Amino acid sequence: MSDDPAGPVQPSVPAPRLLSGNTRGERTRVRGRLALLLLGGASMLLGLSAGLMLLGLPAPITTERLPEVHGQLMIVGFLGTLIALERAIALRQAWAYAAPLATGVGALLLVTPLPMTAGLAVQAVGLGILVAVYAAIWRRAASTALAIQWLGSFLALCASLLWLAQVPTGALFPFLAGFLVLTIAGERLELAHVASPPPGAARSLLLISAAVAITGAGSLLWPTPGSELFGASLLATVLWLLRYDVATRTIRSVGLPRYTAANLLLGMAWLAVAGITWLTLGPQPDGPGYDVVVHAIGLGFAMSMVLAHAPIILPAVLIRPLPYRPVLYLATAALQVSLILRVAGEVRGAGWAWQAGGAGNVAALLAFVAMAAVLVVRR
Repeated sequence: MSDDPAGPVQPSVPAPRLLSGNTRGERTRVRGRLALLLLGGASMLLGLSAGLMLLGLPAPITTERLPEVHGQLMIVGFLGTLIALERAIALRQAWAYAAPLATGVGALLLVTPLPMTAGLAVQAVGLGILVAVYAAIWRRAASTALAIQWLGSFLALCASLLWLAQVPTGALFPFLAGFLVLTIAGERLELAHVASPPPGAARSLLLISAAVAITGAGSLLWPTPGSELFGASLLATVLWLLRYDVATRTIRSVGLPRYTAANLLLGMAWLAVAGITWLTLGPQPDGPGYDVVVHAIGLGFAMSMVLAHAPIILPAVLIRPLPYRPVLYLATAALQVSLILRVAGEVRGAGWAWQAGGAGNVAALLAFVAMAAVLVVRR
């Protein structure tokens, strides 16, 4: 793990060695990781098509079931596969790669003629393996950050099992939100040492994370108080990140550190939007409020974090650099502006703004993928 704030590397992922192509094993390893990454990418494309259908817009892929599995495709199939792949690389054991394989394959099964339970069951297996991967990493090097991430993976597994029990996504979304928030919060704790936090910082985040998990689960049993407390827990997470995260320092830097910090801080702002919504309005199982919290977390928070970490994580996955270029800010700006338009349209009842913002979200993510691919290939 680097102590240089100008170029931090995720400590749970081995620092990448640039691809030389000199050994068959190296090429095989990269191809395997790329195949798993493409599974996640396919899940994202299917999920984006589902999102366009839900917006009432033309979509490149249309099936009757697709809108029903939008959440499973984006959160477990795409983001879950990326997280599981990163953890498998960190563990360096072959069995760990079954986690991203199962979450990705399960997502594809969801859009086949097979019963939906088949895809959900495979995804649940993948998330169960992810929980075991975290446990194996813990046995090697226990840490508070790892405990927080394990807790997030456990929430994802619970959500997957609840899906199998036919609990609607709207009711269990706090489980999924907790998965994303705790995974990212744990990773940010791993890098907080750059800002030299006091000894109690890790313990306080662990307590906040426990509150996120407990209140998220409690929102299913006691919707109103559980959702309000869950929102308060998310706001506490935001305050912790603003106090201790290295992004509050590196935003004053230049190049990649500033780009990473800008995306991180924007993600924190959207996490605050979701927290305030739950805290003030209570349960959001459907309707405009549900659209706001889902996309504030899934797009505003999680995707901003993906954009922030991509130049750091992708080199470890593909053993090829993703060089920073200022053009990457275009995707960041497009995502933020379109999401603001979408949320404003939802809140004000302006259907055109809601649809235009949603279409802009899709375009922003696809633009980032295209730019990243070009930068990797050209390098």
